[in-house]
Amino acid sequence: MTSSDRGVLRQLLKPIDSRWEWQVRGRCRDANSAIFFSAARETRRTRHRREEQAKKVCDTCPVRAQCLNHALTVREPFGVWGGLTEGERRRIYLAASA
Repeated sequence: MTSSDRGVLRQLLKPIDSRWEWQVRGRCRDANSAIFFSAARETRRTRHRREEQAKKVCDTCPVRAQCLNHALTVREPFGVWGGLTEGERRRIYLAASA
């Protein structure tokens, strides 16, 4: 894919609502999305390594707080969002409902 193609894609994938503009600034946009979501039959060790890679991307992300807020608000069921895994977010939901 050429840089021109990427520019066209970025234009097409712009948010249609200002509430989603933070997504354009996410570090994950330039990362391999596979590190944020588990693969079928992924081993525990592989999952841990993958999640740590994703969290490193999130650590330097300028919109981490917005991303995590989104994930917690809509209860994203899968993946690393805002630096937290689905299991970590699930614990937050459970603690909030206790």
